[in-house]
Amino acid sequence: MKHMEPLEPMKPMAPMPTGERWWPQGLGEPATAGSQDGLRYAFFPDKQPLLIKANGKVKTFDSGRHRIGGVFQENSKTPSLCFTSQHGPVRVDDLKQLS
Repeated sequence: MKHMEPLEPMKPMAPMPTGERWWPQGLGEPATAGSQDGLRYAFFPDKQPLLIKANGKVKTFDSGRHRIGGVFQENSKTPSLCFTSQHGPVRVDDLKQLS
């Protein structure tokens, strides 16, 4: 019976590309960023802003006590963009818009 060759060690995974930087340089790198249905979002926990880019315009929201982790769309009569946080779902409509 022929002996098996030892397996080569796995190479470390490369970080996922974040795409183009569309947020202000001064915010650094987001803790989470992504897109859904033509909207882009980025969350910066150190300074607490949640940025949403839609139709070429960026809006800034105060995330308050929420640490944003992901995005989903709420299924209801009036669809709203929602984010996951350590406190559960938070609707973007419930956050204070800063700009």
